[in-house]
Amino acid sequence: MARGTFTGGIHPYEGKELSKDKPIKSVLPKGDLVYPLSQHIGAPAKPIVAVGDHVLTGQKIAEAGGFVSANIFATVSGTVKAIEKRRLTTGAMCDSIIVENDGQYEEVEFKPAKPYEEMTPEDKIAAVREAGVVGMGGAGFPTAVKFAPKEPDKIDYVIANCSECEPYLTSDYRRMIEEPELLLEGLKIAVSIFPNARGILAIEDNKPDCIAKFRELTRNEDKISVKAVKTKYPEGAERMLIYACTGREINSSMLPADAGCIVDNVDTLCAVCRAVKEGRPLMERIVTITGDCIADPRNYKVRIGTNYKELIEEAGGFVTEPAKVISGGPMMGFAIFDLDVPTTKTASAITAFSKDAVSEMEPSACINCARCIEVCPERLVPKNLADAVEHNDEKTFLDMYGMECCECGCCSYICPARRQLTQLIKGMRKIQLGKRKK
Repeated sequence: MARGTFTGGIHPYEGKELSKDKPIKSVLPKGDLVYPLSQHIGAPAKPIVAVGDHVLTGQKIAEAGGFVSANIFATVSGTVKAIEKRRLTTGAMCDSIIVENDGQYEEVEFKPAKPYEEMTPEDKIAAVREAGVVGMGGAGFPTAVKFAPKEPDKIDYVIANCSECEPYLTSDYRRMIEEPELLLEGLKIAVSIFPNARGILAIEDNKPDCIAKFRELTRNEDKISVKAVKTKYPEGAERMLIYACTGREINSSMLPADAGCIVDNVDTLCAVCRAVKEGRPLMERIVTITGDCIADPRNYKVRIGTNYKELIEEAGGFVTEPAKVISGGPMMGFAIFDLDVPTTKTASAITAFSKDAVSEMEPSACINCARCIEVCPERLVPKNLADAVEHNDEKTFLDMYGMECCECGCCSYICPARRQLTQLIKGMRKIQLGKRKK
């Protein structure tokens, strides 16, 4: 297999032209800010403020609830209005801190614990931990935990995931175009934590301007290189990207560190840079608001806690009533039924469509065409896995390596019988993961 790609994958309509050429626009929230205590993998954060407290922008309002957890910071100044359950984009209810925005945006003073030049790797990890940085590509894994593997000297590569293979999403692209130095500095910091690591900027070849820009910026860098990877979905999935860049393979029971790799997305590395060099906590992210229902599709710099309704209004509202609104992109995102939900650290996009193509499809019997097998990046047999799920045959599902599925959606996308293969497999995986936790 050639480097720079992987087996399988698909080429869905990209839809990136709607927002890719418009500059990022900053948004100031108008209403209350809602901060869910579980917006990362791991233990929920614990509130350290009480109802009635006045808080400043950048003030810590919840501290990590364990080693795998993350601090949460106020993104506006105002008064703690309530600590109660609020709905997330997933539909679940989550304990949340609600801050009434006073519109003043008074900030605490940000400064690093010590000058960057004097920082040890441990100091840098501590700064990232204190800033509450998590993976902002969707997973939400605390970045400080990722930066602290058991054997840091065995990390050979830190990969900046700049592929942005999800259709319609362009937030990483705009960040690379508008703030390339911030991303590059974040990658350098991540590389400096590991004694033997080199940095790779993995960029899909449908972004030639980004590739050219970073090759120019890294021309004198000994430990940083640019890797052009093939434009194909799901190139940005962690396992696929590691293989495309290094030829190393991992499975569901392994971490990237087991293959000598650390992978972080664009927004995460920008947050790492600000945490280490400025002592600035994670308070904002870039969110793509797009789809054929949006009046002004573009990327917005959004303060965490901002209500989705406000973001839609900022984008000009809906030009027509949407048939489906998705949190994220059309492949890996999920439909939402309520826009009265907050932006979290992992909220990458809002995509609104005038037509719900999926619900209009009528599944039929499998025709044994094997297209799902051809496109599966994990080299599974999705049709057989789905059959096992429909027959509630957990043993066969596990024997056929169903837990290796990365839930990318390629099989459902390509299936001419319109079987909801990914949804079936995803449901069984969730059941099995629940049993493992018990």
